[in-house]
Amino acid sequence: MERTGTTESVNRMLEHVSLPRGLWVRQHFPAEKLEDPVRALEAEFASPEISGLVKPGMKIAVTAGSRGLAGYVPLLRGLVRLLQAQGAEPFIIPAMGSHGGATAPGQKELLAAYGITEETVGAPVRATMEVVEADRTEAGEPVWVDRYAWEADGIVLFNRIKPHTGFRGEYESGLVKMAAIGLGKQKGAEVVHAGGPARMAERVREFGTRAIRAARVLFGAATVENAYDQVSRVRLLTREELFREEPLLLAQARGSMPRIMLEDLDVLVVERIGKNISGPGMDPNITHTYLPGAAIEPELRAKRARRVAVLDLTEETHGAAMGIGMADTTTRRVFEKMDRDATYPNCLTGGVTVSAKLPMFFDNDRLAIQAAVKTLGGVAGSQRSQGPESGMAGSRCRMVRIRDTLHLGEIWISEALVPEARICPDIQIVSGLASLEFDQDGNLL
Repeated sequence: MERTGTTESVNRMLEHVSLPRGLWVRQHFPAEKLEDPVRALEAEFASPEISGLVKPGMKIAVTAGSRGLAGYVPLLRGLVRLLQAQGAEPFIIPAMGSHGGATAPGQKELLAAYGITEETVGAPVRATMEVVEADRTEAGEPVWVDRYAWEADGIVLFNRIKPHTGFRGEYESGLVKMAAIGLGKQKGAEVVHAGGPARMAERVREFGTRAIRAARVLFGAATVENAYDQVSRVRLLTREELFREEPLLLAQARGSMPRIMLEDLDVLVVERIGKNISGPGMDPNITHTYLPGAAIEPELRAKRARRVAVLDLTEETHGAAMGIGMADTTTRRVFEKMDRDATYPNCLTGGVTVSAKLPMFFDNDRLAIQAAVKTLGGVAGSQRSQGPESGMAGSRCRMVRIRDTLHLGEIWISEALVPEARICPDIQIVSGLASLEFDQDGNLL
């Protein structure tokens, strides 16, 4: 039989799969936030223990990572101005391991996508993949540091503190990890990841501590965000303080994480994933789509929805589709947007292949969601329509639809979850029951 490349047979198998009705709900999380994060930054910098570290004429490297931080540009611009007011000459360096395709132009382009350019922050952006061996571990492994950072008179580590997506430890996503992997560029990231997922916590601590002590790190600038992707705290920490204080900020960040308040899901629909959302595209702390081998509690893994459908990539991710391998179904749109040069370097550096594997992909959102439902088996909505029983079947599917894992204030839930939502004190129903709406091309409205 001649191969045509069409999906007519597949589409026919899915066209009668019934989808549940549902409604929109608002999840209420603690919402502590700073009304003016830049002013909080200025207040922290006014401390003599911090401002006294900056001397006139010092060339200071300020790190910028590959995640989309709340208040990213204003805070970086504010930090640059504070350093300049002390007579220093700050510049921005990408500190993101192998992201951006593991190239200097790619990393600079990634920052530009967040609005971080010389014009917006008031300091040049200097990108290189060249590294200097700053130290060696007791086992003889090299600790690599970005060449521009190593040659600077001082380094300021700027990053958000947040629970990591693949391990638990004293230091997770934050300043120490940025020193270990971000400043290490591709070579440093590869060395740290060489220990495997089970040893990530201890290796982040060891390599990060050595990099901070060997390089000219002046202080760290840390933010914590609330569940609504807003800045709730800003701290400037001396080199010695950051080792003590980062675990405390991590505990605060963990308590501020958003979540999907309804559990035991059949299908989770994620409208978009991307590196600006989370390292693995969608934060496994929300979706429980943890990578195999990740050092995560088994009870959290068990909370994963039976099927996960991912519908799109963010523009800011520039084709990097890390995490798509943790989905069960996706769309042709994702397949066409995926850039292997932007995606595979992470896999090759971290030694993890499953993250970039392609799930079944379908022509549009409707088919991707229908395929997720059909393959459930035990959920009657996965059966072909047999008249009036089809509607009853679809109504039993426990489905949640989210925009992405950063925005969980409002989510869509299926009819089967409504009784639980009604008795949850932190969930407010904000719409009536209705069918999912699709445009003429079969994509969600």
